[in-house]
Amino acid sequence: MQLSRRAFLGAARTPRGNPVRPPWALPEDVFQALCTRCGDCLDVCPTHLLVKGSGGFPLADFTPGQAPAGCTFCAACVQVCTPQALKPIPAQPPWMHKAVIGAGCLAAANVVCRTCGERCAVSAIRFPPRLGGVALAQLDAALCNGCGACLADCPTLAITLQTIAQAGTT
Repeated sequence: MQLSRRAFLGAARTPRGNPVRPPWALPEDVFQALCTRCGDCLDVCPTHLLVKGSGGFPLADFTPGQAPAGCTFCAACVQVCTPQALKPIPAQPPWMHKAVIGAGCLAAANVVCRTCGERCAVSAIRFPPRLGGVALAQLDAALCNGCGACLADCPTLAITLQTIAQAGTT
């Protein structure tokens, strides 16, 4: 595994609260009831974002250097999930998470860092010019797909994923 300099110097991310399950995961109680912990979704994940978590259930690992591309939403995990613990729900995004940039962002301390914006494939993070200081990161939540690529190399671990309210979950 080849680590970027920022990933090498960064600390490991420890999950807070509920684990981040693969995209298209059903609500946690239903997911755990259906998931057989076979590991097929782990094997087909092209970015190696999915790992075996507590109890053998798959989860997304945003540890620096683990999966710099985040989730590409290729749906390979869904295609191999025979118990259908991962199942697309019409009119619902594949992942119920959005990035949140916290106070530990280097730009807030007047240090130039645009790593998250460079990693964001959908350009949800921008750095508009600011008079008298370093451009601050601005996240467009409407564009953010929650892929997590912005988390991969954040040197201060200032970015987290926040669960958004789920619409119809059946």
